[in-house]
Amino acid sequence: MPPDLIIFDCDGVLIDSEVIASEVVSQDLTALGWPLSAEDAMGLFVGMNITNMVPIIEARLGRPLPPGWVPDIAEKLVEGMRQGARLIEGAAELLHEVTNRGIPWRVASNSSTKELEAKFTRTGLTGLTEGRCFSATYILAQGGRPKPAPDLYLAAARDAGIPPRRCVVLEDSPLGVRGAVAAGMVCYGFAPHGPAAPLLAEGAKEVFTTLSQFSGVLS
Repeated sequence: MPPDLIIFDCDGVLIDSEVIASEVVSQDLTALGWPLSAEDAMGLFVGMNITNMVPIIEARLGRPLPPGWVPDIAEKLVEGMRQGARLIEGAAELLHEVTNRGIPWRVASNSSTKELEAKFTRTGLTGLTEGRCFSATYILAQGGRPKPAPDLYLAAARDAGIPPRRCVVLEDSPLGVRGAVAAGMVCYGFAPHGPAAPLLAEGAKEVFTTLSQFSGVLS
């Protein structure tokens, strides 16, 4: 029996954007006095919203970040996505399959609304994703919290009128899996390049290495 609602994470699940984001963050933090490789930035911040990154960065620097750092890095990320965001292999095909089967779906992402728009415009997914996206910008404006809190997932479920227990989530980060499980949803992990263990440890039911494997959940 197919799920009543599927909620997709964006970065690392639909859009291959995490390398771009990590390069932007590593360059910025290195300039501020924290020499950090893109690989290390990804390991530290993957799946994390910018607002949750701030205390970690300030603790490492030993001083507050410059005024306006959050909107500044957010705009740098948007520009990076406008220029370089790419589809994860099989993402467009999966979204079309879910849509054609008549299964409701949403996107729940710790990215900002502007960043999501840049990614989906760049990759040609806007026609599919319009009206289906829930961003950190949206949830913070509603007084909610980004992942790993469950708020984004619960907002997506409310929008679709589906109980959380009938929702299935696809996530690639431990923080995302933690939030989905906290929302009372069944969560599958996606780890095409990394280890499955961190996702399973947070409660992922199963971990896929290709998006085509997720099609088995649809029937």
